[in-house]
Amino acid sequence: MKSDKYISAYRQLREQPVWRLLASRHGPFVIGLLQAHLSDAEPRLPASVFHERIGRDLEELRARGEDFPQPAQAYVAEWLREGYLERRFPSGAAEEEYELSSAAATAIRFVAGLSEPRTAATESRLAVVMQQLVKLAEETDTNPETRTARLLAERERLDREIQQIRSGRVTTLTEAQALERIREITALADSLVGDFRRVRDDFERLNRQLRERLMDDEASRGEVLERLFAGVDVIGESEAGRTFSAFWRLLTDPQQSATLDDALDQVLSRGFAGQLQVKDRRFLLGLTRTLLAQGGMVHEVLQHFAASLKSFVQSREYLEQRLVNQRLKEAQRAALALKEEIGATDALEYTLPLTSSRLSSVSQWSLYDPSLEVPPGAMQDAEAPPIGLESVADLVAQSEIDFRGLKANIRAVLGERSQASIADVLGRFPASQGLGSVVGYVALGSRHGVPAGREEIVEWQGGDEQYRKARIPAIYFLRERVNELV
Repeated sequence: MKSDKYISAYRQLREQPVWRLLASRHGPFVIGLLQAHLSDAEPRLPASVFHERIGRDLEELRARGEDFPQPAQAYVAEWLREGYLERRFPSGAAEEEYELSSAAATAIRFVAGLSEPRTAATESRLAVVMQQLVKLAEETDTNPETRTARLLAERERLDREIQQIRSGRVTTLTEAQALERIREITALADSLVGDFRRVRDDFERLNRQLRERLMDDEASRGEVLERLFAGVDVIGESEAGRTFSAFWRLLTDPQQSATLDDALDQVLSRGFAGQLQVKDRRFLLGLTRTLLAQGGMVHEVLQHFAASLKSFVQSREYLEQRLVNQRLKEAQRAALALKEEIGATDALEYTLPLTSSRLSSVSQWSLYDPSLEVPPGAMQDAEAPPIGLESVADLVAQSEIDFRGLKANIRAVLGERSQASIADVLGRFPASQGLGSVVGYVALGSRHGVPAGREEIVEWQGGDEQYRKARIPAIYFLRERVNELV
């Protein structure tokens, strides 16, 4: 019966993280929190930052009467166990980082599609289906005569269109049709970005499978070892590896990338693009950058897995793992052999010593007295260190600075003069966030300004109404680069 097949398949899917998240009692809260803090703009967050932001949102939810008694760390650990989050420790990072799992990203995209439903059947979607079918039929046709006839007909159509354009009869899409098409393109591109997470999961699963084959299957182990020692990239030569490599070559091709950027600029300069939502415009503006960033992350994972697997084999580490695996299997076989001879409640003539720890009273501790080791001489006042560009990145990552307001202030000052330093901007617009505004201006200057090779003194008023000063690098914002601050 066909329904039994469906029910069995859906029961298995019901146990997957995507369905569990959607069906969870706290699903709306979990999806909302994850979508708010792990978006495309910030796909990864350090553990301390992520915990702090989740904790702040939980406090607001409790203030509105919601029942969330546990701390943020407990909920994040639960989401990690459920498969909604992934935790990584990048090379060179000071702490572990969190990012969405492919299941959570799929759930967020599904819910977002429900909240903003699109037309079920649109002209642009039908046109895409027809164009792809026609193209498939043409490119799989082996008859030279029919292919030649189609090309000649296409050439005649192009000639007629050229003549119409030269005679002044230019046909364009209506504004409604153009909006419909660009929204379909945005939806397709958004799903493409989500595919990168599944590709990375495929590589991780393939890496685990190859290592398991090295440990368990004698026949496949010889084949894999032979290919690895011969210098073959087993992961890169897999189906997933070849597919992604072909996509990565297309994405990083300079001509294709330039064509995509030019097309995006032209589309967003049209009048109908002004009716798009802000998030859609922002997504299209950063589409190339987002695709390269996501693809680069998957490419790094691919290279790391291939290199680590090869190193795993060439260093003979797999022999140690294989020995441990064999010992575990021997212990399991021995336990199964004794299962029928020894009952679960039988006494065994064997003593297993338990580990223990020595406990002592807190009153036995002696407190440290810093007065016993006072250094000689009086304490000298140290000169306040300047704020350097290398420290700005850490300050920005741990704060929430109103960059939009800072950029508006800089544009307003550059509307009156050709160039302005950070001190000039602060003289016109006081630092509303105190030191955070100063740090934000320095961060913007490191990206969009011109360093002067010297330092300047800036002054601002803090939240306690006290004035403070700091010595920062002198950076000038130029009117010629004001478009970068939009």
